[in-house]
Amino acid sequence: MNRTAIALLTTTLALGACSDPPFDETSQVGPNPTLPEPKQYLIPPINVAVGEGWKPGFRPAVAPGLSIAPLATGLLHPRNVYVLPNGDILAIQAKSPPVEPVKRPKDPIVGWVKNKATSFPGGPKAASRITLIREGADGKAILQVTLLDKLHSPFGVVWVDNTLYVANTDAIVAYPFVPGQTTITAPGRVLIELPGGPIDHHWTKSLTVSPDGQRLYATVGSNSNIVENGIEAEKNRAAVWEIDRASGRARVFAGGLRNPNSPNFYPGTNTLWVVVNERDELGPNLVPDYLTSVKDGAFYGWPYSYYGQHLDPRVRPQRPDLVARATPPDYALGSHVAALGLTFDTGDALPAHYKGGAFIGEHGSWDRYSLAGYKIAFVPFHDGRPAGKVEDVVTGFVDRAASRSFGRPVGLAIDRSGALLIADDVGNTVWRVTAARQAGDKVDSAR
Repeated sequence: MNRTAIALLTTTLALGACSDPPFDETSQVGPNPTLPEPKQYLIPPINVAVGEGWKPGFRPAVAPGLSIAPLATGLLHPRNVYVLPNGDILAIQAKSPPVEPVKRPKDPIVGWVKNKATSFPGGPKAASRITLIREGADGKAILQVTLLDKLHSPFGVVWVDNTLYVANTDAIVAYPFVPGQTTITAPGRVLIELPGGPIDHHWTKSLTVSPDGQRLYATVGSNSNIVENGIEAEKNRAAVWEIDRASGRARVFAGGLRNPNSPNFYPGTNTLWVVVNERDELGPNLVPDYLTSVKDGAFYGWPYSYYGQHLDPRVRPQRPDLVARATPPDYALGSHVAALGLTFDTGDALPAHYKGGAFIGEHGSWDRYSLAGYKIAFVPFHDGRPAGKVEDVVTGFVDRAASRSFGRPVGLAIDRSGALLIADDVGNTVWRVTAARQAGDKVDSAR
């Protein structure tokens, strides 16, 4: 690291001791968030919780009426979870692609600080593999075996008609697979290539399948924060793709979504929902990440505007034609919470209050002085729409006073029994949340 970088790093870390200006963060949660005036910075606010992992016997805290326990431990950076029809669980682990080219002097600083959140001395190194976990009747793993290894930064998976589709960072690969198998030896078949490197800013590619099983939907994040890599690098990015499963033909289903993740159809409907990470470096309270339904052909603003038609002053030239039809999202989650996981409660193992609502994995902020996210949130639904205040369901992943994290939640799923599964990529654990066995049940907390 040269002297300029060291000086910038020193400044950045000093800023980490500051605090965000007074702001009612609850005003940015819901269908009509408060949006303060944007600010621009030479070096943005930076504070990330340094990853430590869980000490033996410690675990997250849960809301009243719930209980949490580890289902699988010793994983290597688990980013997502998926439940097969027979109840087996896939833990998708991923090593991020090679570092993208440096475009701005502050990029190495930002990257170094963010990396502290997920890698720590003595911690296990990430691997790009899928582990199969077989769950026993008592909710504990009775088998934990590598199903696929040496993948290319995978994230999304979906199973249809004895085929396992794996969304690597650069392609969707199809493998013949019958639930009950514990290994895959057949070579995969590339169904379609996805935008990958050499620049691969938002590399996670999520995946789901249409209710009729005919089409796949893949999320493809932007190749920059705000087009600093050039508009050509954004071709077919910041979008949800629709892919014909039989032919591999694809089209952009909806665009202007900076970093969409975890597509899910609301149970019993054809309405697709995603969580989206919005842009950085406009201030600690801009722009709120969000949960939204995704309409065919809609445009959601990125990079030209945010939350509908609020212009981003950094983008030149503007596209007033696109801004004029920018669709506001459905439900704000707060600025920089890094919402990556989404699943709807379709089971019966959790209290009835959660039935039909959305669980959201908030990986946690870096672009503000006070930490935000680092938890599982819940948004109640009524008649297929968000209908109520957000609630904290699983917390205790972070020690905010010391800016250290024991775990960071990412992907979510509901297992065959109806329990909530959480991929924790710093704690290298899949957690399982159920209803408490009796009133007053307590669990150990990280605090």
